[in-house]
Amino acid sequence: MIKGIFETHINVSDYERSAAFYEKLLNIIPLHEDAERKSKFYWVGQPGQSMLGIRENYPSSLVQRQHFAFRVDLEDIASAKDYLATLGIEATNFFDESAEDLYVFPFMPAVSIYFDDPDGHSIEFIALLDDPPRPDLSIMKWNEWEALCGRGK
Repeated sequence: MIKGIFETHINVSDYERSAAFYEKLLNIIPLHEDAERKSKFYWVGQPGQSMLGIRENYPSSLVQRQHFAFRVDLEDIASAKDYLATLGIEATNFFDESAEDLYVFPFMPAVSIYFDDPDGHSIEFIALLDDPPRPDLSIMKWNEWEALCGRGK
């Protein structure tokens, strides 16, 4: 019955500041703004596929750090650090270290890069790999995964 996650909402401290941040990201398409409720909604990727909502001080003024991931193409992961840097956004890897070395989650498998929004919410760009899952392996550097799979990276 369930086909996927359609909608994610996050509480922000300043919805206009957060809107400016999210509108810098590619494929975030403004959908609806409710200034009275200090909220804004976005299509993520293709319209009708998934939605992100931001709302100021809802349900309270306490903003608790949340995490969510945007699915991206594998080709975009390699250039994501530079892309984010052009937007003034610092990127890190899974271990909150430099994004020079990205890591693979073998149980999926997938590779990702992380960054924070203005309220400190953890955002991830994640790309699934075409390789078979290896749940027996620990998280490893992307170049190590590529070598394990017989590809030089």
